This record gives sequence, C-alpha cells and structure tokens, in this order.
Amino acid sequence: MKLLLMTLCSTFWLCLPAIAQAAPGTLTLDAAIELAGSADPWLLGSRYRQQALAEEAVAVGSLPDPKVSLTAGNLPLDTFDINQEPMTQLMVGVSQAFPRGDTRVLAQRQKGELAAQEPWLREDRSAQVERKVTQLWYAAYLAQETIALIERNRSLFDYLLDAASASYSSALGSTRQQDLVRAQLELTRLEDRLTALHQQRDAAQRQLGEWIGASANSPLLALPANDVMQPAGALQGAAAASREQRYGWIASHPVLQAIDRRIAAMSTEVDLARQGYKPAWGVNAQYGYRGQDPVGRDRADLFSVGVTFDVPLFTGDLQDKQVGAAVARVEALRTDRQLLARRMLAELETALARLQRLDERSALYAERLMPQMANQADAALAAYNNDDGDFAEAVRARIAELDAQVESLGLSIARQQMLAEIDYLLVAAKPGFVNQSPSQVDNNADNNAGNIQ
Repeated sequence: MKLLLMTLCSTFWLCLPAIAQAAPGTLTLDAAIELAGSADPWLLGSRYRQQALAEEAVAVGSLPDPKVSLTAGNLPLDTFDINQEPMTQLMVGVSQAFPRGDTRVLAQRQKGELAAQEPWLREDRSAQVERKVTQLWYAAYLAQETIALIERNRSLFDYLLDAASASYSSALGSTRQQDLVRAQLELTRLEDRLTALHQQRDAAQRQLGEWIGASANSPLLALPANDVMQPAGALQGAAAASREQRYGWIASHPVLQAIDRRIAAMSTEVDLARQGYKPAWGVNAQYGYRGQDPVGRDRADLFSVGVTFDVPLFTGDLQDKQVGAAVARVEALRTDRQLLARRMLAELETALARLQRLDERSALYAERLMPQMANQADAALAAYNNDDGDFAEAVRARIAELDAQVESLGLSIARQQMLAEIDYLLVAAKPGFVNQSPSQVDNNADNNAGNIQ
C-alpha cells in the first residue's frame, strides 16, 4: 500500500509543472488587446472632438456677419405721407464689425492647437488600454492556472486520503485516525482556496469584460513556459539607461505631448488677451430715399458712411487682469506638466526596481527553492513509507511544495504585469513611436479631422 501511495504521488507531482494545452476558442492576450482597442468608444469620441475643433477653427477665423438695417425716419404722424415733409426718408444701412487686432488669426490658431492634442491623447489612450487589459488578462490567467494547479493537487490528496484510509482499515500500517482527519482537513482547505480563486477569476473576467465584452469569459490561452520570462520590447536597455535618458523618454510620452499642445493653446490665449488693448473697429454705410416735395419736385437722396471704434482707456481693471489671468493659467499648466513628468519618472524607476527584485525571486524559486521543496516532499514521503516519519509531515511537505508552485506562478504573472506598466511608461522608447514636431501634429490633426468612421 505504501509503495502504491509513493508511486501515485511521484507520478502526479512530476506532471504538475506541465501547462495544460489550450482548447479551441481560447482568448490570447494579443486578441484581448486588439478587441479592446477596436471596441473602445473613447477613440471615436476623440476623433469627433478633433473634428469639432477643426470646424470651430474655421468659424472663429471668419468675420462676423454684416448687419442690415431698414428705417423709416421722420415720418409725419398726421398723415404718414413720405412726401409731406422734406426730412422724411426711407433708409437702408449695412454695417460690418472687425474684431480687435489679430483676434481672428489667434483664435483660429488656438483651435488648431487644441485639435492637435487629440492624436496624442488617442495614442496615450491606446497605451493605457493595452496596459489595463494586459494586467486584467494576467489576473484572470493567474486565477485560472492556480485553479488548475490546485485541482490537480486535490486529486493527489484524494489519493492520499484513500491510501491512508485503506492502510488504516487494514490495520497493517502505521496510519492513525488523526492522519485521516488531517487529510480530510487539507482537502477542505483546498476546496476553500478553490472557491476564493473562482471568485478572483470571476471578478477579473467581469473587469476584463468591460473592455472586450463576452469574450472575457473564454478560457485563456496558456503561455509557453519559455515565453513567460521574455522581457518587453520597451524594456531593452531601460535598466542600463541613465536618468537623463529615461527622463527624455518620459518627456516624449503622448500624455505629456498632449499637455504641450494645451500649453501652446493657453499661450495663444495670452496673445488673445493682449488684443484687448487694441480697438475694435466697425464700418457702416446708409442710403436714405426721399420722396418729392408737395409741389412735385424731386428731392436729393442721402448717403451716409461712418467708422466706429472703441477706445481702451481704462485697462487696469479689465485688460491687465485678463492678461494676468491668462499668463497665470499657462504657468499653472506648465507646473502640472512638470509634476506629471516627475511622477511618471518615479513610477518608471520604481517599476524597474521591482522588476529586478521579481527576477531575483523568480530565479531563486526556479534554481533553489522549488527543487528543495520537491526534495523535502519526497524525503518526507519516503520517511513515512519507511515508518521513519508521520503522515502529517508528509502532507505538510506536499502543501509547502504546492504553495511554492503557486507563489512561483504568481511571481511570473507579477513580472508580466510589471512589464505592462513599464511598456506604458516607455511607449516613447518603442521602435514604432515617432516623436513628431508640433507642425507635423498640426498637419495630422487637419488631415484626420474629417476621417471619422
């Protein structure tokens, strides 16, 4: 009986490191990211906002509509006859207002600068979606693989319980009643762990479903063992890069590029406020028709033309304050950008440090801890089979080995999630990323403004 027990345990534990083959209809990480990107309504909304700003840029660059006036002037109230009095006339006038200084040009430029931030925001959004979906996918994958690992161990403990029961019933071995209780207790604990893991997997799938819909409920494709530890593309050279190089990558991040476009728009707002020191002009023209006099003689028609403008004399409480407020908003936005860049750089350095420690722990588990746990479990089982150890110690050794395997899997998944965070922060360091100049971004904004699917 003990020999059979040892054979079952050894065969079972040799099979534990194997990863289950994926069945048809599984969901890969790349497929999840592609689904989330194609189904993200925010990207479409951004294109609409860009188009709206492009349309507004044309509108604010146009002159105000001219105004037409129709007037009957100096009508006699006794007869309302336009020929009775020489002052009576029918007048038609037109006036055109001209905004202050370069207001139209500056307002048009400001709208273009605001539109130019949308491509950067979309690129940042795509990177954020990839990071979020990757982390959720790996969270669900961790729960799935841990469940599969414990399910295989539950079968082992079933074997242990059956073998112990047979040994106890036969009264030929050294198995005691407390050994049976211990085996049953460990099975109950495994069932509790499985329930908690199912809860975690369901929660991760529901969160993933926010991004990809019902596909989140599909089984996740198991990762090849040799691919789990491969570094992300943006990580290459990042650990050895200087702080200045890392800051350069962070400074080119799409979210900071979008803030740069907004700062440019706010700077244009300062120029717009300065236009308040210049007068606003208006031109008007009026034609007045007069009828004949009482004896039938024609009267000369009248024509008037004039220019109007305001005089910004009292600028202390209006124009000066408007310019000061616009300048303060620009500086506040620059401060926000600096703080965001510092925070992102700190997050990058923290993530790189954590990744290094995860690599060290993973290597420790793979090279030393896991083999030692396996040897300890085998030694405890061999001692029990040779009547030199007790059943509880053999079970505890197997549980410790199981916990080590779960922890090792968790380290691998934590590493992948950390790589997703680093990939987001180093999106500007990826080979396909092009750091465009403001003029290129503005041109792209104009070209893409009407391309709404």
